[in-house]
Amino acid sequence: MSDVNLAYTYNPDVLNCLANLSSDEVFTPPEIANQMLDLLPEELWHDPEATFLDPATKTGVFLREIAKRLLAGLADQIPDLQERIDHIFHKQLFGIAITELTSLMARRSLYCSKYPNGPYSVSAFPDASGNIFYRETQHRWVNGRCAFCGASQEIYDRGPGLETYAYAFIHALRPEEIFKMKFDVIIGNPPYQLSDGGHGASAMPIYNKFVEQARKLNPRFLSMVIPSRWFIGGRGLDNFRKVMLNDNRIRIIHDYLRSSDCFPSVEIKGGICYFLWDRDNRGDCQVFTHKSNSEIVESTRPLLEKGMDTFIRNPEQISIAFKVKQFAEPSFIQLVSANDPFGFDVREENSYRRIKPVFELKPFNQSAILYYYGWQKKGKGYVDYKYVRKGKEFIGKWKVFISRAYGAGEDYPHQIINKPFVGEPNSVCTETYTMIGPFENEEIAKNVISYINTRFFRFFVMLLKSTQSAAQKVYSFVPMQDFSKPWTDEELYAKYGLTEEEIAFIESMIRPMELDEEEKDE
Repeated sequence: MSDVNLAYTYNPDVLNCLANLSSDEVFTPPEIANQMLDLLPEELWHDPEATFLDPATKTGVFLREIAKRLLAGLADQIPDLQERIDHIFHKQLFGIAITELTSLMARRSLYCSKYPNGPYSVSAFPDASGNIFYRETQHRWVNGRCAFCGASQEIYDRGPGLETYAYAFIHALRPEEIFKMKFDVIIGNPPYQLSDGGHGASAMPIYNKFVEQARKLNPRFLSMVIPSRWFIGGRGLDNFRKVMLNDNRIRIIHDYLRSSDCFPSVEIKGGICYFLWDRDNRGDCQVFTHKSNSEIVESTRPLLEKGMDTFIRNPEQISIAFKVKQFAEPSFIQLVSANDPFGFDVREENSYRRIKPVFELKPFNQSAILYYYGWQKKGKGYVDYKYVRKGKEFIGKWKVFISRAYGAGEDYPHQIINKPFVGEPNSVCTETYTMIGPFENEEIAKNVISYINTRFFRFFVMLLKSTQSAAQKVYSFVPMQDFSKPWTDEELYAKYGLTEEEIAFIESMIRPMELDEEEKDE
């Protein structure tokens, strides 16, 4: 091949070409790793005493990119290249791999050899691990759960040779004992969640435990890339969220509304963010909201705005939220049921088996109740009154049903929640749906639906909805209205005095509700 052809040969970074282990163990693109490293002060790259730890290394990209910067930054202080390489790799860079496979990958990226005690390693170590640690760790089972990470014993108590996902960093009572040293910088991309054995894709977050464990080591700087779901909280995240949002040492956050803008080909509901925690500096946070690759909005503000109890991602949302909050109206959440309003929990193994035989119950049977089931389509059957385990006081009343799950995708504008429908008297629903109500008559129920269908209503749901699940909590910011009449967006915009810019922003994020043909004809 000629020199001319070589100049135009595509030569990608091999770490950009690896397939992800899963949507929860995502390889970090070198570009993102370098953007995170750019948050750190330049002086670190010229400090031969600075130490760095990746506590959840997979491809070794963070350690590799740190090594490049140190090799350049220490050239004047340690002129001999081999001496400089040995110093950096032996005394400054450390990693804890999440699996045996990733330990080999990370060593190959950093040392140019899977085995740093072999002939091909760029720096000789006395053992096959070098400074990239991997040890098969066991869960500590207590009442069917791991005392460290909460993993289900039923799922993860596996035989020899199978991965247990007992990550060493978060299964150590004293993580500082792993390397017996302190670190100036802890940086990485931890695993995001573990399946908990529940229905469907039920899972529990685990990335928060890596952040919490890293903070225990009290580094000068901490930076991790994690799902943005923690902004809102949720299962196992409420205390983590509270601590993070009240920690004014978090000085920078880059928030990607679309995870694919950070991790191509991966969709993580609620987006992705990475942050810089600076131990010795406190103050407001620089928030970079990545709406797309080409549109980034920057704001400097506390993570918790005065009078708010949650982080508002878009700065444009703040002025709208404050205008509505000044009306001091009750929250719509008081009309919204908690999960499983009538006691038909689809996560129970025998739930459908228990109910299915009574689907054939005829409506003229005195104990027959109309039963709505299914995810996005209104499946109907009849169930015997005796199978309703709670919410019996709502059976004979008018209400509104709306499915809890709605996969809106990552592109805006989108619908945010699914279409609501009227639940007539003598009806119940499965845990698939949330119940809103009850109401005195059908007219009020339809007026409530008119409100739900507005962009205004769904905009305030969006503030707290970070995944496809629309549980009771996401309705907290929605203000209550007078439901003796129907509502339109125009009336709501006027009521709250929204500006043309604020209205345009809402409509750029929320698309009109797509109604069924039968609803359009009413």
